Amino acid sequence: MNPAQPLNDDSQKVRAMKTTALLALGLLLSGILSTASAAGDAAAGKEKSAMCQSCHGADGNSTDPNFPRLAGQHASYIERALMDYRSGTRKNPIMAGFAGGLTDDEITNLAAYFSSQTGVVTAVQPNQVQP
Repeated sequence: MNPAQPLNDDSQKVRAMKTTALLALGLLLSGILSTASAAGDAAAGKEKSAMCQSCHGADGNSTDPNFPRLAGQHASYIERALMDYRSGTRKNPIMAGFAGGLTDDEITNLAAYFSSQTGVVTAVQPNQVQP
């Protein structure tokens, strides 16, 4: 192909598809790498989790249906929830009080700890399910 020749419609479409695919791959890889580098310290999160235990259980497996299980949740979900409680975007006065005193690093560490725990799955009793 002569570089001085104008591209036909098919060649332009192929070039656009290749460019789009490369950009998508670049974004995907940058997201994966930034997530990996932002991982928190699970050991530090475990130490900080003492304040969470009375509601969410020692390892994040709450036995009370009024409090969500944190064990095994995605770290990004836990981080977002805590940041939203801290900012007031997510409303819960108890959680806002706890999250309000957390730094970004402490939130990341808590998320790393709880996401590294094995979540408990329990069966729903058929007579408790509403049609």
